[in-house]
Amino acid sequence: MKLDPDALTAARDRTLPDVLPALGEPLHVLFCGINPGLYSAATGWHFARPGNRFWPALHLSGFTDRQLRPAEQAELTRYGLGITNIAPRATAQAAELTAAELRDGAVRLRALAEARRPRFIAVLGVTAYRTAFARPKAVVGPQDEPLGPARLWILPNPSGLNAHWLLPALASAFAELREAAKDGPAQ
Repeated sequence: MKLDPDALTAARDRTLPDVLPALGEPLHVLFCGINPGLYSAATGWHFARPGNRFWPALHLSGFTDRQLRPAEQAELTRYGLGITNIAPRATAQAAELTAAELRDGAVRLRALAEARRPRFIAVLGVTAYRTAFARPKAVVGPQDEPLGPARLWILPNPSGLNAHWLLPALASAFAELREAAKDGPAQ
C-alpha cells in the first residue's frame, strides 16, 4: 500500500496503541520496537512499512503458523504475543528520538512488565536498548538481568534499514527466543 506523502507528514508524533492479549490471557513474549515509524503511525499497524522484516521473521522463526500482515496484528494475541514500543511517538527515523525519550520509555516498559507480566520481553534494537537502559555493552541475545518479572531478550532491529541482518539470520535470532519461550518458566 502506497501512502500519500501528506499522510506520512501528518503521522509525525502520533502514537500507536499496544497490541496485548486481554487481561488474564497468557502473554508469553512482548515484542518491543524502538518507536513507530511514520508509515506505521499513518496506517495504525506496527511494523507496517514495506520492507520491514518483523512479520516474515516472526513466521519463519515459528512464532506464527503463517505470515501475518500488519493489518492482522491483533491475531498475535491468540499466540500469546504482544507489541509495544520503547518510545511512543512516531518519527521518520529512530535517530530523531532523544536519549531522555528512550530512558522514559524504559521506565514505561518496566511498569508495563509489572502490570502485564509477560514471560519474555524482546527489545528489537540493541542500540536503542543500550541507551534506554544504560547498558552500553549489551549484545543481541538473552540478558542476565530481568525486566521486572520478565526475562529480557534483545533482538536485532527488523527494519529494512538494518541491512547487515539478512532475513535468514534475523529469523534465526527470533527462533532462539521462541525455543527459550517454549521451554517452561522464564525464571
